[in-house]
Parts: sequence; C-alpha cells; structure tokens
Amino acid sequence: MSKNGKRVAWVTGGGSGIGEAGAEALAADGWTVVVSGRRKDALDTVVAKITGAGGAAEAIALDVSDAADAQKAADQIVAKHGRIDLLVNNAGINVPKRSWQDMEQEGWDKLVQVNLNGVLYCMRAVLPTMRKQQDGSIINVSSWAGRHVSKMPGPAYTTTKHAVLALTHSFNMDECVNGLRACCLMPGEVATPILKLRPVVPSEAEQARMLQPEDLGRTIAFIASMPPRVCINELLISPTHNRGFIQTPLSRD
Repeated sequence: MSKNGKRVAWVTGGGSGIGEAGAEALAADGWTVVVSGRRKDALDTVVAKITGAGGAAEAIALDVSDAADAQKAADQIVAKHGRIDLLVNNAGINVPKRSWQDMEQEGWDKLVQVNLNGVLYCMRAVLPTMRKQQDGSIINVSSWAGRHVSKMPGPAYTTTKHAVLALTHSFNMDECVNGLRACCLMPGEVATPILKLRPVVPSEAEQARMLQPEDLGRTIAFIASMPPRVCINELLISPTHNRGFIQTPLSRD
C-alpha cells in the first residue's frame, strides 16, 4: 500500500463472472481496480457499474495469451498509478471438445496458452514493480480441478489448473524473501457464463445450488485484505451441494 493509502488491483478476465465479482468486491473495499479482458464492451459495463456505485475503476483490453500485451498492460497501470499491489489472474477458458475421445490439438494449445501461459505472463509483468515495492499479492484463480482430477473438465483444463497450483507455490518459495505472496484459489462449480461451453449445460436449478460469482468476489476481497505478513497459499472452496461428491463421473455433465 502506498503512503497515501492507495491500493491498486489488476483483475484479468474482469468482464464477467468471477473477475467481475472480484473487481466489484475490491472496489467496495476501496481498491482502485483495473479490469482487463478481450471484450472492451463488457469491461466498460463493469467499470460503469463500479464507478456508478462510487468506486474507482478503469479498463484495459487485453488478451493474456500475448506476453507483450500483458507487459504493456502492467506498464500502463504503473505509469498511471505508480504501483500494482494486487494481481488477480482470473482469465481462463475451456472448450466443448474436452475428452480424450474428441479433444483437438488446437483446443489443447489454446487452453495451455490462456490458462497457464497467460497466468505466467501476467505474473512476470507485475513482478519487477512488486519487488521494487517489497510488497505485493497475487491471486491465481485455478479450480477444484486444480486439486482433484475428474473426468468432466477434460485433460487440458485439469492439467493447466494443476499447473497453476504448482506455479503459485513455486512463486511463494522464491519471492517470499521479497515480501511477495500468492494464493491459488480453487473453486468448485461456479454459476458463470463458461458453463455454456460444457457438452451438457447444467440446468437453472443445478446452477442455483452452485457457488455464485459474488461468493468468489467476497473470497477474493478477503484474501486481498490480509496484512502483508499473511500468505494464504491456497484456498479450496466448493458448493455445499457438491455434485462431485453426489454423482458418479459417468453420470456427470
């Protein structure tokens, strides 16, 4: 945090779902929030919602799978605000063709590029600034699939989300001496737009029992509110009605 109390957060995948909810919760806690994503119109809607509620927010269009663009976005934030205190690495995707039977090389490559490489690109982009500050926090949004292997998300998604967990712990091992900390946030099923890409889209009744974006928004704000001496290395969270515990893999969507 700067001497004047200003805290600056960068939220990727901030145009909808968990990213949007996280940005709103952080802004409500007094953070200056920069949301990024591929759809500028969606980002502008989020910014308008936050500023309309009295918060501070702005948007940067970005594809995290482009390392140069990630660095450019971080540089733009630092040039304007002088610091980056929090990175929420939330951008992530899945594809409909996700089983070993029908997965395509293009789909695998796309998931690795966004879900894993994009996380690394943004972490590397903020690292020099956070080291200079000797303070900074990163929240990498992984998945329940980052801890528990299951059939439904598919091998590419499960592999990238496991890798994000390892990447987070590796970061803490090296950067704790610089006052930096990272948390791997691993939510179970969340009722977000990405569900529409599933081979079988869960019903409205099923989605109502899932975690909701605002639940993750509150969780992100909680992790971000911890003092610099605290590192929440990982956080595993799921719906109480956890379909992974109730249904067999073959009966799941």
